[in-house]
Amino acid sequence: MKKALIIIVVLIILLVLGFLIWNSKNKESVQVSNQDYSENVVNSENTANTEVDKNMKVIINNNEYEVKLENNETVNDLLKILPLDIEMKELNGNEKYFYLDENLTSKPVVPEYINSGDIMLYGDNCLVVFYESFKTNYSYTKIGHIDELPNFDNGSVKITFTK
Repeated sequence: MKKALIIIVVLIILLVLGFLIWNSKNKESVQVSNQDYSENVVNSENTANTEVDKNMKVIINNNEYEVKLENNETVNDLLKILPLDIEMKELNGNEKYFYLDENLTSKPVVPEYINSGDIMLYGDNCLVVFYESFKTNYSYTKIGHIDELPNFDNGSVKITFTK
């Protein structure tokens, strides 16, 4: 009887040790998988940021202006549909706007203050160029800024957005 009890205790100890070894190997495998996943996410984010050439110019009245672009998905989406040769309409004596045919990724915030030369997206598809500075409580997604933007009259204006 003592012999059978010793065999049972030894078998239980072996089973517990086997389970502990098996469990520790599975934890290592999960940790490696998580590390691989994290590296893939970082690599895909870096790839997403380098897919599009981040340069844009606007041509207004035959004058070319460089745009200082933001680093966001809205800019990436806009650059993919360039060039745009559009007629922007007047609004409020401070901005020109144009509704795009397609929606862009947007993450609108209330900037509180808009500067002359700011290029923004209103909603998902309204491209706006501001030519007067003012306070606002509307939400926009910032695309970029044009230094030394020329003065506009109150009519519509033809603007070309290009790389």
